[in-house]
This record gives sequence, structure tokens and C-alpha cells, in this order.
Amino acid sequence: MKILYFDCFSGISGDMTIGALLDAGGDFSYLKEELKKLSFDDEYTLEAQKVIKNGITATKFDVVLKHDNRPHTHEQHSEKGDQLNGHGHAHIHENEQTDYHGHVHHHEEHSHDNHGHGHHHHEEHSHHHHGHSHHHHGGQAHHHRSYQDIVRMINGSDLSEKAKQMSLAIFKKIGESEGRIHGLPLEEVHFHEVGAVDSIIDIVGTAILLDQLGVDKIVSAPVPVGSGRIHIAHGIYPVPAPATLDILKGIPIEHTDVRGELTTPTGAGIVAVLAETFGTLPAMKVTDIGYGAGTKTFADRPNVLRVVIGEQDGQE
Repeated sequence: MKILYFDCFSGISGDMTIGALLDAGGDFSYLKEELKKLSFDDEYTLEAQKVIKNGITATKFDVVLKHDNRPHTHEQHSEKGDQLNGHGHAHIHENEQTDYHGHVHHHEEHSHDNHGHGHHHHEEHSHHHHGHSHHHHGGQAHHHRSYQDIVRMINGSDLSEKAKQMSLAIFKKIGESEGRIHGLPLEEVHFHEVGAVDSIIDIVGTAILLDQLGVDKIVSAPVPVGSGRIHIAHGIYPVPAPATLDILKGIPIEHTDVRGELTTPTGAGIVAVLAETFGTLPAMKVTDIGYGAGTKTFADRPNVLRVVIGEQDGQE
């Protein structure tokens, strides 16, 4: 039996999961081809590169969004679903795992609303290393993808049955939690366009790679969520974000003193749905190891997700 262990000592987000699965032997070209079955590849390009995080080589996975024929990277869009545009819809703030800036910020609360956008704080640091203006949304139509649109998109595709079921289960988990937080039934939950693209790729991509890698069982470490506060369109919220905490109900979470959002709703959804048990590294013969990089850098630990894949004898 092939077991995969999520060693999420520094939290988990969708992009870290894909990075780790690619690093552990997932096939990037296969991932790209399978994602084309969702028929929205005119909206993004995918990148994967090796980076060093505190001395560990890891794979950094990025979704680059194509808007107005200008590419925008993940980082520029790190406000993700939190730009509600007055619609009051549920939002996913995926991948903006504080992770977005390649720097430590020990005090989450420094007044980063200086842009007046009400975006998630990850987008709001005045010390971007990207040098991009904040007005990349100018004039774009902000359509939203509803939970139901995403379900139709997955069901209508030619993805493998296993990948479909995993993806739908994760989206349902996240959608239900977002709905509870915002007081909306699942049918009315919407994902902001930017958050939706990343979330669809991260969730369906995770399912595609787990299927490709032939994983039979998933075990996870307890999930660290981080601490401090985040700024979203609704104001200042505690970490973990309300949706993340709701998704992790019934799952062992771990206290850490790291200031910042270590686990995003998408990362939480992946672990909550896929892991059968939570604990230390299971007994197995290790065959593959992968490190997926987050964008944030911490002083005292590598901000990576480690996946360990191995064989367990005698159990089918």
C-alpha cells in the first residue's frame, strides 16, 4: 500500500501542496495536460522552479494569471478572494499564505492599509519586492465563479473519476465552511475570480497528482495554523482565518508562535478531506520525498511543506 504523509510543520497551502507533490516525483507536464481538461487554460500559465528555503531545496509552484494580455503572478494577486467588490460573497484567500513576500513580518498588525484597498494584508505590505503597482485590477470585469460553476466545470471534464471525486470533496468542504461563516447556503457561495483560478488549479491539481502518484492512503501531521491577525475586506481578523478554523474542526491543530497565516483555507481543505489519520510519521519504507516552498521566509525554519511517500507491507 502506498502511503503519503503530509509533514506540514510550517503549515499548508494549495501551492505548497502542488510544489511538494511535483518535488516528490509528480509529472509537471502531465499536470498541465490534465488541467487543460477543465477548459480554462486561456486564463493562466503554470510555473514550477527550484528554490532554496533556509538551506533546503524545494519546488515553488506558481499560477500566473493572464489578464488584459498581461501576465500577473500569484504574488500580485495575493489578495485573492478577499476583494469582495461589494458583492458580499464568500471568498477564498488561498495561497496568500502570508507566504507571499519572501520576508518575515513579526508584527502582523503594522498598518498596512495604507493603500486603502481593504485587501488581505499579504497584498498590503508597503515593502513589495515585486515593484508592481496595486492598480492591476483597473477596468477588469470582476466576474465571480460560484461553487456550482466549479462543480459543473469538474463534473463536465474528462478528468479521472478519482481526481473528480477528490476535487469535489475538497471544494465542498471549503464551500460549506465559507457558507457557514458568511451565512450563505452552499448554492450561493461564490469565489472571487482570482481566488477561484488559484483554488481550482491547486485543488484539482493536487487530486491529479495524487492520482498520478498512485497514493492509496494519506496521513498528516497535526496542522499548525499560525497566529496574529490578518486584514481582509471585512476588517481585521484573527489567524487562523474563520473559514480555515471551521474547515479544521475535528482535526488536531497545533499552536506555533509564528506570526502569520501558516495554513490557508485551501490547504486546510486538502488536509481535512484527504488525510485519514493525524499523527507522527507512519511506519513505512520511504520511496520518495518532496519539499514544496511557500513564498514567505522565516528566520528560524524553512517555510516548506514536506511530503513523504512510502510503501507499507501486508496491507492492501
